[in-house]
Amino acid sequence: MLVPRLSDMVLATIYEGVEDAGARNGLATFVMNTYDRPAEQRARIDLALSRHVDGLILGDAHRDAVVLDEVAARGVPFVLVSRYASKYPSVTCDDYLGGRLVAEHFLDLGHVKVGVVAGEPFASTGVDRSSGFVDTYRKAGIEVLTVNSAFDARGGHEAAEYLIKQAPNLTAIFAVNDFAAIGVLGAVRDAGLRPGRDVAVAGYNDTQLAAELPLPLTSVRSPLHTMGTRALELLVSVLRGQNPSSERLAPELVIRESTLPLVRNS
Repeated sequence: MLVPRLSDMVLATIYEGVEDAGARNGLATFVMNTYDRPAEQRARIDLALSRHVDGLILGDAHRDAVVLDEVAARGVPFVLVSRYASKYPSVTCDDYLGGRLVAEHFLDLGHVKVGVVAGEPFASTGVDRSSGFVDTYRKAGIEVLTVNSAFDARGGHEAAEYLIKQAPNLTAIFAVNDFAAIGVLGAVRDAGLRPGRDVAVAGYNDTQLAAELPLPLTSVRSPLHTMGTRALELLVSVLRGQNPSSERLAPELVIRESTLPLVRNS
């Protein structure tokens, strides 16, 4: 399996599902980091193939699918997990729906001055989550301020600083993963505002950290372990010569103290 960084709790949990399902299917698994860099992706794929693997699970797909097309041209069996790209079989969360769930929650709370920390534009996860959110607001006649960022706390912090500078009257921010959301919480605090009160904050993936933060984080729960399990099972079907359909798993919004109703001045 290839992932951007196994230090990412989300990817580690997905890999646990891959490993568990591999053991049940009599397959040994190993994982390598690519840091989301195409040159590293190609090098790690070559290394995996030099070890005569049966197939690959790629958790680092880019939307342009250039590297994926190269792998397919070599006749290597593979599936995607977490992200999707082009026509290749994948197991993902319905990230567009997840973004929509956050937008509906914010709208129900009365938030109309909102921003999105949208993640990296090359990843389907960030694009779909932010699109689901933005499209829902546009249907309500409201434009959303959006900024891309790295999928980590520092990226989230820097993006939130930008959003707050551009729109000091912002009352809610959606970050497309929990780590970026943690950075958003810090930026809101550093701006002299109260997270969860002056500015509502929501994340994505509902990692174990989300519920345990000093201010518990509202987050979209995606079935990470199941995603990994199903990806391995999808790969097994490819290895058997089948042509499986991609799977999209359902998200669930978990509401906590970081998102509260908008307090209007009387």
